[in-house]
Amino acid sequence: MQLTNNEKNGKPVGRALAAATCALLGVQATDTLARDEPGEWDVETALLVYSETDDRVQAAEPVISATRNYDGDRKLNLKLIADTLTGASPSGATPSDLPQTFTRPSGSGSYDVAAGDAPLDDSFKDTRVALSASWTAPLNRDYTYTVGAYGSKEYDYLSTAVNGSLSRYLNNKNTTLTGGLSLGVDIVDPVGGAPIGLSRMPLKANKTQAQFDQEFAATRESDDTKTLVDALFGVTQVINRRTLMQFNYGVSYSSGYLTDPYKILSIIDDASGANYGGNLIESDGNPVYLYENRPDTRMKHTLYWQTKYMLENGDVMDGSYRFMVDDWGITSHTVDLKYRWKMDKSYLEPHFRYYLQSEADFYKRYLTATEYNGGTPTQSEASADYRLGELTGLTFGAKWGYRFDEDRELAVRAEYLIQTNDGDKGFGKLASQDLYPDTNAMWLQLSYSF
Repeated sequence: MQLTNNEKNGKPVGRALAAATCALLGVQATDTLARDEPGEWDVETALLVYSETDDRVQAAEPVISATRNYDGDRKLNLKLIADTLTGASPSGATPSDLPQTFTRPSGSGSYDVAAGDAPLDDSFKDTRVALSASWTAPLNRDYTYTVGAYGSKEYDYLSTAVNGSLSRYLNNKNTTLTGGLSLGVDIVDPVGGAPIGLSRMPLKANKTQAQFDQEFAATRESDDTKTLVDALFGVTQVINRRTLMQFNYGVSYSSGYLTDPYKILSIIDDASGANYGGNLIESDGNPVYLYENRPDTRMKHTLYWQTKYMLENGDVMDGSYRFMVDDWGITSHTVDLKYRWKMDKSYLEPHFRYYLQSEADFYKRYLTATEYNGGTPTQSEASADYRLGELTGLTFGAKWGYRFDEDRELAVRAEYLIQTNDGDKGFGKLASQDLYPDTNAMWLQLSYSF
């Protein structure tokens, strides 16, 4: 039994769930108006524009996905993504009561931050091109398999992966069991080389160029790699002619270079006196900043539930919940709600998403001079990356779509994100600084399927 909307030849609701299943594995699935007619191409195009406030990250991402249908429910999907990112990104350092100067990641030049301002690295700029391909075909009336490959290239990052999944149909296809596996290898080649974790950032002030070059070289190592293994097990069940439900369990293991080479930490003076809570100043007359360092392995477990329910009038309610826990000490909860109003040939779909995350065990908004221990830190891992801290995210938005006919659809989606962080408020001078500025962002996506 297949759950469909009330429109003639409408898109099966089950396809959207299949896309969600594949997305968890990194499989590049489509959610187009595919007619599934042999010999035909189904194409989906989209342009996403993303913007954070306060001159932070800006991004533009065009996407094209094409699916070729063959006899016997066999399909070939090709997908191309090209995105550009610019703007400023939080470096991890804390604001200070004094102006601050930081060395650029490449070691060529520096950037200044005014007293009281959040340290943002304004050299953030990148272009990414990603290509994926997948092949889906039935083995027999009860089994379907999918195999695929993925590759993306950025200026300082190369990512490759292969994946595969197998689905088993039961109870006249009212029940689908799915198992999938993805294997990936990434090469990290940061500008200026990968910094050695918890080494001190060299600063040019009060030094000759030769002294600075020697110090900078001493903090570098060559490019590095990381490997990723993801597995997913899921069941999709048609409850009745209006309700579809899905459960997934996913496990992910990554190892290798998992540190962000562009993130740093401030060292704060915790000795009593006039500079209590200020940046620690070393004997060379410069403040102390360390490159962050994360564990070299990570294991994540996820549980995912989704239910879609179609009302008598053709409207669709869609709710999901995702729980994640990892051995870095992070747990997260995600609730996602949508309601699709059917209006003749168009529809309107409001969207709400709530995200709550705890901080990683090694998350430190800063390190104290005592923890710095004269250049021999008392801890082996530390990061001030706000994405690893305690945070709450609220996303509001809506999507409007217009269907010209059974093959062509135009859609516009607009979303707004409010993200807040919380944690250690600091001491002394530091307590008067805003250590956790909010992150607000909006994005607009225009898509056309034919």
